[in-house]
Amino acid sequence: MFRKLSHLQKLEDQALTDDPAYKRILRTAIVTARNAPSHERVITTLEHWGVDANEVFFLGGMKKDRILNVLKPHMFFDDQRFHLESDAGDIPMVHIPFGVANVASHTLL
Repeated sequence: MFRKLSHLQKLEDQALTDDPAYKRILRTAIVTARNAPSHERVITTLEHWGVDANEVFFLGGMKKDRILNVLKPHMFFDDQRFHLESDAGDIPMVHIPFGVANVASHTLL
């Protein structure tokens, strides 16, 4: 998924180079309950994948609803199901079944 996102961002970079009046369509925001020092890993990983984030929010355990209500994303991805049960309105939310929080559920399958 991130390779595709990186590719789309590069296409938009090229469109902007070709036409300085081009308005970007794709915006990427990282909203995570983590805080420092894990921010370094997030930024390093995104750079490795070639993904640029327009906005990054490290919430340090705060609920994500407030940020999502302001951003109003077209789609929200999270690796923990309980973050998908939110008061953030009718935002389409997708569970990503990878990561440390999902290790136990993989062993049960």
